[in-house]
Amino acid sequence: MTIVKQMRLFDIQELMEMESSHRFDAILATFDLQPIFQLFRKTTMYGAPRELNYGAMIQSLVIRIVERIPTVKDLVKRLKYDLLFRLDCGFLLSDSVPSEASYSRMVDVISQSDVFGQLNDDLIQSAFTEGFLADEHVSYDATHFEARDASKPSEKKEKAPKKRGRKSKEEREAWLLEQAEIEANLTTYEKKLAAQLTIPTATLLQDMPIQPKWGVKKNSDGKNTFWFGYKGHLAVSTKSQYIVACLMSSGNLSDSKAAIPLLKKVEEVMPNQFTTAIFDAGYDYEAIYRQISNQDMKAVIPYVKRNEPELLGFDEHFRPTCVREHSYCYDSFDEQYKSLKFTRPKECATCPLREDSLCQKVYKIKCETDIRKYTYPARGSALWKKLYKERTAVERVNAYLKEYFQLNNVRHRTGRKAKLHFQLVTFIYNACKLAVDRMNVLLQAQQQVA
Repeated sequence: MTIVKQMRLFDIQELMEMESSHRFDAILATFDLQPIFQLFRKTTMYGAPRELNYGAMIQSLVIRIVERIPTVKDLVKRLKYDLLFRLDCGFLLSDSVPSEASYSRMVDVISQSDVFGQLNDDLIQSAFTEGFLADEHVSYDATHFEARDASKPSEKKEKAPKKRGRKSKEEREAWLLEQAEIEANLTTYEKKLAAQLTIPTATLLQDMPIQPKWGVKKNSDGKNTFWFGYKGHLAVSTKSQYIVACLMSSGNLSDSKAAIPLLKKVEEVMPNQFTTAIFDAGYDYEAIYRQISNQDMKAVIPYVKRNEPELLGFDEHFRPTCVREHSYCYDSFDEQYKSLKFTRPKECATCPLREDSLCQKVYKIKCETDIRKYTYPARGSALWKKLYKERTAVERVNAYLKEYFQLNNVRHRTGRKAKLHFQLVTFIYNACKLAVDRMNVLLQAQQQVA
């Protein structure tokens, strides 16, 4: 019997190990530079001519991330002394190598637009059109990365001494008016989470704080770790592992405050595409469940108990229990009435109380009773556990961004330019992913022909 050796499909790691010119061509072929180039188009016939090759400069910024060149200074040095690299970036022999200042001015112009965000949306649409993004589930998470500069010392505010005793009626009325005024002047992300449900997506994205701030999170040992910088919030398709949407915020912004804007952004980019939203326990808030429901998606989020009394007659997964405290079994979900159906546990078959009126044969609970507790798929069910395991997709993408695409290597001193760095890194990741998928299709076609 003849044994045919199967051609192994390769991934991003192997893409990075390819010969440089082939790798660059494959990545750059996934998008069109024209929208970026339009930012530097000369609008009048007057004034000095454009002497810089902006197309090649933009390509070199992309290649800098792919080649893991740490700084623009190192990029300029390599362009000067490596002729083949200069040609791979798109420069002509007659072109002069741009200076660091020229790159700085170009980055400043690009950072004032959202061109890389728009290019990423177009790239995601291309992946969907070509059949590489047919996922139904999307996973959400945040990752932190540090700013270039150290934090500035905070100004100590003197606290006014509190007056002891109960406030008078006039003092209380003045205090209530003051609190109402403070509440009215709160920014978008200082308001309660539920307020985001009615705020337009464009406003949420525009008001997102992006200046570097101190952030805190618990490590694997349960201890607080601090960093000064930013957070990157990602929505990743669990099967194909494309970054469908991404946002950057200040390091002190809670992960939950970025969830609703990210959900709305996903709906704008890929309307009605996904059926399930998967989060970790840090996103267990009613407003987030509500937004997921508004987008006709299922929520898979671990429940966090917050100073709540024990719910009698239910187990830790909010499944009903019988008189002997055996948990009922999840049976099905009624789409029409949005209710969960639970049937008798197997222990009831030999229980002497099975015919007792205290033990019901079937329990039906509407999800609207408490959208955090009663979700579909039901908590503790095999389907819920299976879906939650898919959340690791976003963690793998976070690792890729830091290991291969220099997410941690922020070289800018402002939040606006740091946002451009984040958008560039996530965009290049998607471009590499699309390039790999296209090459694997060609390999499969060659294998079938052979």
